[in-house]
Amino acid sequence: MALEHESKAKDKAAASSPASSGSSSPAVQVPNATSGHMRDANVPIIWVLGGPGCGKGTQCEKIVAKYNFSHFSTGDLLRDEVASGSEKGKELQDMMKKGILVPNETVLKLLEAAMVKALNGTVGYLIDGYPREPAQGPEFEKFIAPVDIVLYFECSNETLVARIMKRASESATVRADDNEETLKTRIATFRENTEKILVQYPTQLRRINAERAPEEIFADVEKAIDELLVKKGKK
Repeated sequence: MALEHESKAKDKAAASSPASSGSSSPAVQVPNATSGHMRDANVPIIWVLGGPGCGKGTQCEKIVAKYNFSHFSTGDLLRDEVASGSEKGKELQDMMKKGILVPNETVLKLLEAAMVKALNGTVGYLIDGYPREPAQGPEFEKFIAPVDIVLYFECSNETLVARIMKRASESATVRADDNEETLKTRIATFRENTEKILVQYPTQLRRINAERAPEEIFADVEKAIDELLVKKGKK
């Protein structure tokens, strides 16, 4: 999959995660897909989805701080593997320079390796911005483990555009795609893919109204996570 920009809030949350310390990737040696490490671990797994500007980075930061979850984004894992200078990292860098999508199997191996490395020091996992396409969810569950809940932060298109344009106006670095027309295209693509993903997980889905203040949003997030921890025998 393509390497994508991650928000500063997300980076901060990832940096505070017990699984995200250090700059080198754990994925040079990946566990075998049939090892069952994660499937047998009974550790909560949460997918975090939402459109650009929905505030999921802020919510992930709050979840990490309160619950000691490990926060992963596939973009960060790809960047870390490239930065590690490993043979796999060199292959990935070459692929991305050529504009070739990184195979989802490779992404999942990186993700599983990071999750296994963090296993003894974490309460649960936040998988941020994944899956991005309908086929990726079933592949994750087959390769790693079933997802427990899907947190989906809902915002109107108008709110998403307004937030990103505000963020762009306050940033020293202006992204080429931070203009209104491009944003509308990005959001439309996101919605088309995400609705196809969400329909696959009716019992796990938790829709969160993200039009509100961060504290109000987090109250709903806490309720969903507390219920999950009780169900998993973690609370």
